[in-house]
Amino acid sequence: MSETTEDDKTRRARARVEAMTAFYIHLAIFAAVIVVLAIIDWALGPGWWVQWVLLGWGIGVVAHYLIVFGETPEYVRRWQERKIEEIKNKS
Repeated sequence: MSETTEDDKTRRARARVEAMTAFYIHLAIFAAVIVVLAIIDWALGPGWWVQWVLLGWGIGVVAHYLIVFGETPEYVRRWQERKIEEIKNKS
């Protein structure tokens, strides 16, 4: 493997920060929408339905968190590196 250049490090760091930013935006929108839906649900009276939105979208937020901050399995990391090389070699 070739040495990692400063440009490569900067590119990876920038991509990581962009992924983190996207997660935080997703989380903020999720929280705001859930609060608004909870208020609407409360105002409409009995028939608590907002928990289904919270559960479904919450699973998506957790998955997004794991993608951004979790450890990527080694086989996925190897596949990503192969794809990067494949795409670089095509252009």
